[in-house]
Amino acid sequence: MKIKVNENYSCLKESYLFSEIGKKVKAYQAANPDKKVIRLGIGDVTLPLAPVVVDAMEKAVREMGVKETFRGYPPEY
Repeated sequence: MKIKVNENYSCLKESYLFSEIGKKVKAYQAANPDKKVIRLGIGDVTLPLAPVVVDAMEKAVREMGVKETFRGYPPEY
């Protein structure tokens, strides 16, 4: 079985992604105190997902359930 590897997988760094994002946001805010940052990362959720997000996630899950449209990454050896 041939697995189609998501191209972005090879671009990931070894560090924890959210800590890197946090550092970049903090640096940006320090350099741009007059700018408002809308955070879309991890944290508490207070409202349900928008219907368009739910629809997109459902579509993505359906794609992952079919051999022809499955995208993933290779097993670790």
